[in-house]
Amino acid sequence: MTKSELVAQLALRFPQLVLKDADFAVKTMLDAMSDALANGHRIEIRGFGSFGLNRRPSRVGRNPKSGEKVLVPEKFVPHFKPGKELRERVDGRAGEPLKQSNEPDSDEDDDV
Repeated sequence: MTKSELVAQLALRFPQLVLKDADFAVKTMLDAMSDALANGHRIEIRGFGSFGLNRRPSRVGRNPKSGEKVLVPEKFVPHFKPGKELRERVDGRAGEPLKQSNEPDSDEDDDV
């Protein structure tokens, strides 16, 4: 799901929101979450999951062209950990095969 699809879904679920307002709500929420992570805070949404930061220590890497050693500095990367309810909801589909939108359903009989 893309951000524009999320905006459209929000506008469908709440008819009192015009598309412009739904877009503003999604952008505001994502900006607030990005700002919180950038400031080193953790975000927890009960039942959905939590966003935090993982530290990647500095290391010695290699330039693939020259083979020269390069010091790669430490950095922090965002990390998502799904909550129990989300894990259980996703796991409920564990036995079902994933459907590709461009492939025909395997349940249909061919008339050929």
